[in-house]
Amino acid sequence: MIRFLLFLVLSLAATQAQAQNRHGLDLVTSLSSDVISIQSNFTGTEIVIFGQASNIERQPNDPSGYELAIVVEGPPQDITTRRKGRFLGVWVNREAERFQNVPSFYAVASTVDIGAMANRTILDDLGIGLNHINLAVSGSSNVALADRDDFRRAFIRLREETGLYSEQETSIEFLTETMFRTNIPLPATIPVGEYKVKSFLFHHGKLVSQTEQMLSVAKTGFEQITFQLAQNYPLVYGVLAVALAIFTGWLAGVIFRKD
Repeated sequence: MIRFLLFLVLSLAATQAQAQNRHGLDLVTSLSSDVISIQSNFTGTEIVIFGQASNIERQPNDPSGYELAIVVEGPPQDITTRRKGRFLGVWVNREAERFQNVPSFYAVASTVDIGAMANRTILDDLGIGLNHINLAVSGSSNVALADRDDFRRAFIRLREETGLYSEQETSIEFLTETMFRTNIPLPATIPVGEYKVKSFLFHHGKLVSQTEQMLSVAKTGFEQITFQLAQNYPLVYGVLAVALAIFTGWLAGVIFRKD
């Protein structure tokens, strides 16, 4: 009951995102928090995404063709995936594929199986689902075309294992006929930056409304100072790190010195 009342209050807040309306439908979404602060004791968290799709007639066990998908994307990065092979009896890195401008974090939640929401072309265009992310590769790639799919599957599998990519089908819960919510887990290794939270409303496989909001993930306190120093003044950061290591070693020698 408390969650439901909180939902009603927040859904009326000024931070709501109004949808791009195509069929007289209003899709309104909001986040439990639009800023995630990372400190030294950060072990991961989750955000709650909730909202309301008005002017639809979605009933339990009778969806009337209306389905939802919510995508959370982190800032783009260039990421390299390598494949090991034997060389003189030793396992070493051999071929490598570099994926350009791919989401550093990607999570998707939906009301039904993603493949059943729309045809493949629409899902590819919108980037909904792990099988539909645009993973552009470097033009200088030396990987054979026949192996490209293997590298793509390996890339997604490795990201899933670290919790940076996830797909939660049938995880969006309707609290009423039109009000919904879902939880998106954020691992401890989540990159900092600006995230996009996209919501899509489909009707019989056609996109009828969508919203987009921003989520900020940022370091705070000493972690933020260290991060900015390393990014903006790498030479100073390196000198300080070496000096701190020398001082720590000297201090340990003084404390544990045997007379």
